[in-house]
Amino acid sequence: MKRKLAMLLAGVMVFGLLTGCGSSTSTTTETTEEAASEEEEAEEVEEEEELAEEAEEEVDADQAAADEVAALIDAIYVQEWTEDTADQCAAVKAAWDALTDEQKELVEGENADPDYFGRDTGDASLDDARNQDDIGENEILVVSFGTSFNDSRVTDIKGIEDALAEAYPDWSVRRAFTAQIIINHILAREGYQIDNIDQALQRAVDNGVKNLVVQPTHLMHGAEYDEMMEAVESYADQFETVSVAEPLLGEVGSDASVINEDKAAVAEAVVAAAVEDSDYDSLDAMAEDGMAIVLMGHGTSHTANVTYDQMQTQMEELGYENVFIGTVEGEPEDTECSVVIEKLAEAGYTKVILRPLMVVAGDHANNDMAGDDEDSWKSMFEASGSFESIETQIAGLGRIEAVQALYVEHTAAAMAE
Repeated sequence: MKRKLAMLLAGVMVFGLLTGCGSSTSTTTETTEEAASEEEEAEEVEEEEELAEEAEEEVDADQAAADEVAALIDAIYVQEWTEDTADQCAAVKAAWDALTDEQKELVEGENADPDYFGRDTGDASLDDARNQDDIGENEILVVSFGTSFNDSRVTDIKGIEDALAEAYPDWSVRRAFTAQIIINHILAREGYQIDNIDQALQRAVDNGVKNLVVQPTHLMHGAEYDEMMEAVESYADQFETVSVAEPLLGEVGSDASVINEDKAAVAEAVVAAAVEDSDYDSLDAMAEDGMAIVLMGHGTSHTANVTYDQMQTQMEELGYENVFIGTVEGEPEDTECSVVIEKLAEAGYTKVILRPLMVVAGDHANNDMAGDDEDSWKSMFEASGSFESIETQIAGLGRIEAVQALYVEHTAAAMAE
């Protein structure tokens, strides 16, 4: 009996030992698996942190590259030509081309943005810088503010120059821009240089020009015209004869009532072009349908700002009751956008066509007039809630044949002097 009891106890002890061994093995396995899982999770977290850090470094590098280009653009966005300008323009274009598409979208500076190089403004190869030598003794120097919009430069500025070249085949037609900022933009983006006024005058001297006629494409005797005259006068003693033709709208006059044949000719030409580019047969048909035309000029703080009021008087004298003059800069004050909107609303017009009263349909026409930003004229007319429709016609005065003919007449008058 005792022997059987001893054997039974021994069996129980062996079973207990075996059971204990099995439990320890299971616990150890689970612990090992948990440790491995935690290690894997730690590795994944570390890997994610490394990827996030790399992505952040990449973003920082992209922004740094974009900021460098922005700084280079701002450096050439100046109204002064130096001996380093050409190299600066080449350097900024090379830096822009080296950016990725994503980096280009990050370019932002005081004056820099992705559109500086990225905006498609047409085919620059259709233009002519007109900075050739071998001028001869007789030169017509066409002086314009300028524009970086390729299509507008070709149709508006080159259109005038071509008309003068055709009218006066015995004279060499050359070009000068007064806006160095625009000259630099074109040089950097398109790779060719347009003379500024001093460079163009010096080119004439170096080529032995004897008779110089300067034809400004400016609208009026404003600030840009005055600056041009200072430059011309500084070179005047280096030519046998120098004469300066009238700007497009002729003499300014003392007050809003003063009009002249030039203003009448321009008023008739631009209104006719606006009607032709519309869905209407005549200005009267527009008026009957509640349609008004708003011609947006630049505006100026110069005393010549009265010219815009004179153009409004001229429209009224011609019987163009549904044609209104406005200005981007809001000078004179009665041509500011909100005032023009109020005039149209009070007169009962419910539709409007916006068109530039500018020689060139450049940045102001495309952005300030027809742009989508909330401060554009189109957006402000829409926001007023006073109009059923707002149309835009982006076309400069320089492409209108009647306007080109007026410049030809002004040049002829200068030659006659």
